[in-house]
Amino acid sequence: MAANAASFPIEETSIAELHAAYLDGRATALSVCQAHLDRIAAYDRKGPALGAIIINNPGARADAAALDAALASTGKLIGPLHGIPVLVKDNYDVADLQTTGGSAALLGWVPEVDATVIARIRAAGGIILAKTTMSEWARGGVDNINSVLPGFARNSYNTAYATGGSSGGTGAGLAASFGVVGLGSDTFGSIRNPASNNALVGLRTSWALVSRAGMVGLYDKRDTAGPMARSVTDLVQLLDAIAGIDPADPATAEASGNIPPTYTAFLKRDGAVGRRIGVLRQASRPGASDPQVLALFDRAVADLHRAGAEIIDPFVIPEFDQFSPRLHPLSEVRAAIERYLAKTGPSFPKRLSDIMTSGKFHPLHEVGLFETAPAPNNDPIVEQLEATEARMRIAYLAAMDEMRVDVVAFPTATYPPKLNGDRNTTPAGTLSGIASALHWPAAVVPMGYSHESLPSGLQLMGRPWSEPVLIQIAYAYEQETRHRVPPSTVPPLRD
Repeated sequence: MAANAASFPIEETSIAELHAAYLDGRATALSVCQAHLDRIAAYDRKGPALGAIIINNPGARADAAALDAALASTGKLIGPLHGIPVLVKDNYDVADLQTTGGSAALLGWVPEVDATVIARIRAAGGIILAKTTMSEWARGGVDNINSVLPGFARNSYNTAYATGGSSGGTGAGLAASFGVVGLGSDTFGSIRNPASNNALVGLRTSWALVSRAGMVGLYDKRDTAGPMARSVTDLVQLLDAIAGIDPADPATAEASGNIPPTYTAFLKRDGAVGRRIGVLRQASRPGASDPQVLALFDRAVADLHRAGAEIIDPFVIPEFDQFSPRLHPLSEVRAAIERYLAKTGPSFPKRLSDIMTSGKFHPLHEVGLFETAPAPNNDPIVEQLEATEARMRIAYLAAMDEMRVDVVAFPTATYPPKLNGDRNTTPAGTLSGIASALHWPAAVVPMGYSHESLPSGLQLMGRPWSEPVLIQIAYAYEQETRHRVPPSTVPPLRD
């Protein structure tokens, strides 16, 4: 280890900064790994007690040491994520590390094989540092609580508030510099809401751009796996590593021909110039929005214009009010959970009804799970929902084509993050259901803070496989505004 490696500052550090430090000897993968683990030890169960981490990876240090040895031997980084600590939502399988999906019923379940995205991260040199907490069975909505850890995960910008569900552990962990990049999953906003709540960048990918094999799902037609990070650049580098066709997830065959050699080619400061952005005011009407959040959104629209975009404001979907957000069919949720349970060991439940009988669930999830457990195999709601979503896609595409709109902009949520435990008193205003119902990609970028230092995110939604366009606009907006600031509750540790 270089003499000064242990003192390399890892708070808010980027992939590029770490790689430069590795190559010139200012840091090692082992020292960086340990520094992140030290922050977890100081702040996750102590101090602000964020409750973001379910379990650290006991093999992380050995993996880091092996990367250091490879660099010392060859003088080269082994891949684009060499020595980068990665936080993983606990619905992804990591070989020899427990997977719970936030459920006490799976405590002790240790898969033998990595999920496809985990294998790809390892191949790129990434270090799986820890598994993060999540809403139980990804059923959380706007907060993050489960039967594995006590209490709600906490927002590091204001610990009384929610991290967002269901990838809130990854969100809180990245905001607190417990890792550099992270994995979430997004079915109805579970990447985008935590990204917004924690001043992060998040991407709901085009459906099946990233393999879901080895991931606990929720509703296959909407399930996406995707990246979260503190910057667009780092998010794109993680996306490069995980996107791709996977025979274990046949749906990914649709990505053939739609994946560029590298998404980093679209990190352009002038990426918004000439892009036509439709401002969907129908999604954020004043009577159903917080005035401070709307002010942030108005400023974001002005910033996009200043970055060179052509603004269509308002952009109107004539049929907008015909398509109110609809949650996943309970039969599909049950089927997705039971598909995963089928692969667990013989001592673990195989049916959702078995979990309900065991009592191994958090009381706040009891009603939803009891409604889901008896859902029928042949459910007419599924066909009705899919027909409605097909009409919705036609309506949105027609409006976008008519106005030659590249990307649609609206807030991630029209209200700030909610207080932990407040599920009924104040509205959430989440708008993530639009892209989920369309099955389209959507990116979130920090757009500032309201009230008591509570973050909000700008949401940019595009047509299928439009990640290059979303990245161009998101990067240009990020570079124009640079809204992200580190949270004050988790300052750098003293030696």
